[in-house]
This record gives sequence, structure tokens and C-alpha cells, in this order.
Amino acid sequence: MTTCRVEFVIEPFSTDGELGPHVRAGIAAMESRGLAVIMGPFGSLVEGSTEDVSAAIAAMVQAA
Repeated sequence: MTTCRVEFVIEPFSTDGELGPHVRAGIAAMESRGLAVIMGPFGSLVEGSTEDVSAAIAAMVQAA
């Protein structure tokens, strides 16, 4: 199995100091595919099989 790690940012990140609904929707789309999203100070990270990550990124973009 080939794995990959992807760092991503969904902008604008927050509204009024809270995660924007588009950010929550994008992360939920990735997590619903069984991937753990690690949120960092400048971006978020996801790691998994190339196929799973590719599908999760596509779902994240559509949801966000």
C-alpha cells in the first residue's frame, strides 16, 4: 500500500474566532472516510493510502 501525507488549508479559516461552517464541513468530509485530521497552527494534515487521501481531498473540496 502506498501512503501519502497532505497538508491543506481551507480559507477563510474562521469567522468571529470560530471555525467557519465550510471548514467544519470539509474536515467532516475527510473524517467520514476514516481519516484523522490533525489541525496545526498554519494548516491541517491528513495521512493515509494514496487512494483514500485522494478521495477524501475531493470530498473535502466539494463540501467546503
